[in-house]
Amino acid sequence: MTLRYPLAPTQMGNHLAMSDVSGELVYRRGKEVGKAVYQNRALSKDGISERLFAFLFSGLVYPQIWEDPDVDIEAMQLGAGHRVVTIASGGCNILAYLTHSPARIDAVDLNAAHIALNRMKLEAMRHLPSQGDLFRFFGAADTSHNSDAYDRFIAPHLDPVSRHYWERRNWRGRRRISVFDRNFYQTGLLGLFIAMGHRVGKLFGVDPAGIMKAQNIGEQRRFFNEELAPVFDKKLLRWATSRKASLFGLGIPPAQYDSLITSGDGSMASVLKARLEKLACDFPLKNNYFAWQAFARRYPQPGEAALPAYLEQRYYKTIRDNIDRVAIHHANLIKFLAAKDAGTVDRFVLLDAQDWMTDDLLNDLWTEITRTASVGARVIFRTAAEPSLLPGRLSNSLLDQWDYQDEASREFSAKDRSAIYGGFHLYVKRAA
Repeated sequence: MTLRYPLAPTQMGNHLAMSDVSGELVYRRGKEVGKAVYQNRALSKDGISERLFAFLFSGLVYPQIWEDPDVDIEAMQLGAGHRVVTIASGGCNILAYLTHSPARIDAVDLNAAHIALNRMKLEAMRHLPSQGDLFRFFGAADTSHNSDAYDRFIAPHLDPVSRHYWERRNWRGRRRISVFDRNFYQTGLLGLFIAMGHRVGKLFGVDPAGIMKAQNIGEQRRFFNEELAPVFDKKLLRWATSRKASLFGLGIPPAQYDSLITSGDGSMASVLKARLEKLACDFPLKNNYFAWQAFARRYPQPGEAALPAYLEQRYYKTIRDNIDRVAIHHANLIKFLAAKDAGTVDRFVLLDAQDWMTDDLLNDLWTEITRTASVGARVIFRTAAEPSLLPGRLSNSLLDQWDYQDEASREFSAKDRSAIYGGFHLYVKRAA
């Protein structure tokens, strides 16, 4: 078969050895995710909601991660030699962390689709011939021959189970990888949720993409106040967002919905309005690629505005040189940490996973975090509501071994460009 794939003008490829291939990766739809989400009886109202979420979350949720890596890196004080354990999600942040040359990154996730995406990103970084080809695949993500690039450069190096994921055909006979021939970022639960937001806006006579014409923050604020904000007062939207399932597209499970709603006036519409206001108004569009994905439904072109670090030309060589420092694990985070030696992790990135957890799971997790943490280790995480969820839920014997950086956490929350979360939190391990 002849593959017709035009290479980008600059070829900078060097051959890198493949590592961390898992032949045992098994896709069990929803099973592992369910273990993390289920808190109620199967036939109860909340139990049915939890099981629907677990089913939906077992597929691709985040085409891109929605935690700001610039904030992560600053809060972690990430540097050479650090050993990092993080939840994988969409994988953008893992590659961003490599710009600071940590010694090792272990990325863990229960979601098999995210595992396949992360493994493909690593092989794309290793084997696509140039930075231009990498951007065309993950930045433009609407080039008709991206699947040809996958066949020629990525697939031969991909582990069998991840390759099966991307090459499996849907009912139309299309392979999954073909989504990169269109716009990958309009897929997954998050992509569909954003698309629905645009449709709702247009239903009420507002095109959210109109904000992209703004030339400064003042014009962004004016567009939000005059066009977007009034939509959240519509009865239909307030009714729809009062249903927990309405936010499954954001990857928000029922338990997290209950936490999220406490940060507003008691209505989810007001919470979403406040979060969208931050996304639309607190940062210049030229500095915020999260806003580009939300409103323009794409990443900027190079030179048009800021991009994720792994798509920036200036970081390409550093990330590619460090790519073998990443290992991807399809595993439960608590069990993964339990298998590690004491004192062997310097930085932990929990995303918002704790919002899902019962008190017992929280204590199990922090037991392993505390055991495996080096002196001075840093833990960062986000929460749907503003306060840290650990006080009153984590045992004092564990919590007393950590210092909560209250002022710094508030500052990092304000800097987080994605604007989805209510709080960013930083804990530092005390000396014994």
